[in-house]
Amino acid sequence: MRIFHLSAECYPVAKVGGLADVVGALPKYQTLAGHQAAVVMPFYDRKFTRENEFDIVFRSATLLGTRRLYFEILKERNNVLGFELFLVRIPGLIDRENIYSYPDETEQFIAFQICFLDWISYSQQLPDVIHCHDHHSGLVPFLLQHSKLYTQLSKIPTVFTIHNGQYHGAFGWDKLAYLPEIDLTKTGLLDWSGGINPLASAVRCASRYTTVSPSYLEELIYSSNGLEYLFFLERDKGVGIINGIDTDIWNPATDNMIAAKYNTIKVSAGKQKNKAALCTRFNFDISKPLISFIGRLVFEKGADLLAEAITASLADYAGRVNFLILGAGDPETEMALQELKEKFPADTSVYIGYNEELAHLVYAGADFLLMPSRVEPCGLNQLYSLRYGTMPMVRSTGGLKDTVIDYGEEDGYGIRYNHTSVEDICYSVSRAIALYADPKKLQALRKRMMALDFSWDVSAKQYMELYQSLNTIII
Repeated sequence: MRIFHLSAECYPVAKVGGLADVVGALPKYQTLAGHQAAVVMPFYDRKFTRENEFDIVFRSATLLGTRRLYFEILKERNNVLGFELFLVRIPGLIDRENIYSYPDETEQFIAFQICFLDWISYSQQLPDVIHCHDHHSGLVPFLLQHSKLYTQLSKIPTVFTIHNGQYHGAFGWDKLAYLPEIDLTKTGLLDWSGGINPLASAVRCASRYTTVSPSYLEELIYSSNGLEYLFFLERDKGVGIINGIDTDIWNPATDNMIAAKYNTIKVSAGKQKNKAALCTRFNFDISKPLISFIGRLVFEKGADLLAEAITASLADYAGRVNFLILGAGDPETEMALQELKEKFPADTSVYIGYNEELAHLVYAGADFLLMPSRVEPCGLNQLYSLRYGTMPMVRSTGGLKDTVIDYGEEDGYGIRYNHTSVEDICYSVSRAIALYADPKKLQALRKRMMALDFSWDVSAKQYMELYQSLNTIII
């Protein structure tokens, strides 16, 4: 099959969150399975585009309202990612450094989608499936079916994956003119709450929509930032598929970013060497359990409770446990964590920012990974930690619920709790400390974690089965 993935992010080209990791891995595994998978994304003036070679494979002009835009489609020359990569470049609009947060972001992503459709309209080989990721490409299913410009493309099946249903990309009807000529009797498919909502439109118009875990598919009916009724109505179109991880990149046996490589046989010695490197860097006592947090310091991750929960835990366990935080986000949360570091310098350390190499070392060297998320559509961090034998401590929600079984249950291997609260976080910390005091049991659980298969091989197969089922759907 010929599959085009449309996304605003793709690791290592441009990354903000888990969306990039998924789009950087899924097409690679689809290609390895014998399919023709490609990623199409906006051009960014970043390290990857400066250091790799590209050929211009298409040039044209299009309209964004009354504004004439000249654009190019660039193809990465050597397939260094393991799949074809195409970039849409529009001088002055899609050629900047950052991915998000420009005042004309709506115009950027509308133009990106129009340029993609204009390009494939001239293609000699149409894709068998167009796979759109998040609201940045959410207008494509509608335009394929209800714009006269793309009639020849209207039978191409579309899959729309929701990586985070809290973000819709909505904008006002005053920008309707930015869209190419459409059937105005179908504008109800764009509307939600009095505006144009790309995510809502994609859920309505795509052949199928997917979420990145089965539990998150159900949760959207109760929590999706105003789209709950839509997900209730369209629930039969939805499919939950757990994200995989790229086991070539996330492999403690081959990882060049960690202090010592290891596998399930050498997990104890390997993790000890990596923990020693972490403890030396952050001035921790290697004999104590090390609990880490990696991620955005934002409300949906439960990061606003970290300082209070750690303070409460240290009231009972000061001198018996270490905490390491790696992340950036809300300024008030960052400040509270910095103050925590000053208050408990022997027990806590904080790295504000994101460092890919350090993240790998934390997964390899920490004993536990704390994830008190309020919202977690799938979560990749817990999958990385399992791969490295680091026990995840997760709130029971979304993909965390689907991928982590509490070690108190049969065949369990993690720590789960029900609420994003100081009390539940502290209780999970007490359980982690107690488990650390039983090294034989912890060692057995580490081996069990590392033997789990959350590779993209499994998930990619499920997506291919979904694509193939679309042949029976009348669009």
